[in-house]
Amino acid sequence: MKKIRLAKRILAAFACGAFLTLSGSEPSMVSAAAVQSKAPAETIKAEQLSQVWDKVFPEDSRVTHHKVTFHNRYGITLVADLYAPKSMKAGDRLPAIAMAGPYGAVKEQVSGRYAQEMAARGFLTLAFDPSFTGESAGEPRNTTSPDISTEDFSAAVDYLANHENADADRIGILGICGWGGFALNATAMDTRIKATVTSTMYDMSRNIANGYFDNGKDAATIQRERKAARQSISAQRTADYKNGTYQMAWGVPTEVTEDMPQFVKDYHDFYQTRRGYHPRSFGSTTGATISSLLDFMAMPLLTYANEIDSPVLMLHGEKAHSRYYSEDVFKKLTGSNKELYIVPNAVHTDLYDKMNVIPFDKIETFFKQNLK
Repeated sequence: MKKIRLAKRILAAFACGAFLTLSGSEPSMVSAAAVQSKAPAETIKAEQLSQVWDKVFPEDSRVTHHKVTFHNRYGITLVADLYAPKSMKAGDRLPAIAMAGPYGAVKEQVSGRYAQEMAARGFLTLAFDPSFTGESAGEPRNTTSPDISTEDFSAAVDYLANHENADADRIGILGICGWGGFALNATAMDTRIKATVTSTMYDMSRNIANGYFDNGKDAATIQRERKAARQSISAQRTADYKNGTYQMAWGVPTEVTEDMPQFVKDYHDFYQTRRGYHPRSFGSTTGATISSLLDFMAMPLLTYANEIDSPVLMLHGEKAHSRYYSEDVFKKLTGSNKELYIVPNAVHTDLYDKMNVIPFDKIETFFKQNLK
């Protein structure tokens, strides 16, 4: 029974990706002796990357595109696609948006689609592969962390704030699925982020720690199941170290069965078909390292969501199984400029790629009003 519960928890944890100190010192007060190089531990150069268009969505002639690299504070090099309107001229300083998600996806699947569309609407946009995934660096491959995932958004802001065509005072972020939770987590700590959009958001730490649909669950049952999962995953860590390998959790099933929940079938329809499959996506392929789950159980996201005072727009499908994540987080937000917009009739994955469903006009208006 423990193995069955663990299997259900792991499937739940990874379904949304594809299946599944305060310091008194000012910077000027830091001594020279305390300063060290910020060079990344592993360097990937943009010119080494293929510029061949391998996205699951068509290229937009209104937009220019090229790959870039930047690094986070852990020294991990991230690879991103930078999109800009073709009308952009040398010396222009545009409002900029960093984007990532869904959880388990790569920039060629969903975030790039959002980035390209928003670039066509006048923004400088950056769609990045998270640490350990896609074309970005980091070992072991296809692992994930609440801390580093949050940091990746701030690292993207680092890059945009120093870009010659971005206005450092007009930077926003957009997170899709599990990366919606990471986006809000970053916004809660990083005051450079002036506006945030989440689309079909998951709270990954809640999902992994409690499983799906926990609002009606008995607390004692949740705790008992979580303890069993921790014991099993902890034992797997011992085995991983001994074997010199990492056990992977399930990605999205390659085949569907009648008894699968509809939302898992929806994930399959995106990640395992021509609609959204990409070979670098762990949602489409291997899944992620099982040991990743422990961090999410111990380090909950959105602890300080109530302290976000910058504008937030949350989008979710009316019929999405995950809708309650956005509704519950929205209640935590105390800022005066917040909106939860429910997209009529949409399920979770409709907001991945259905251009006639994703409310891009609303996203454009929100960012233009709040990045000015």
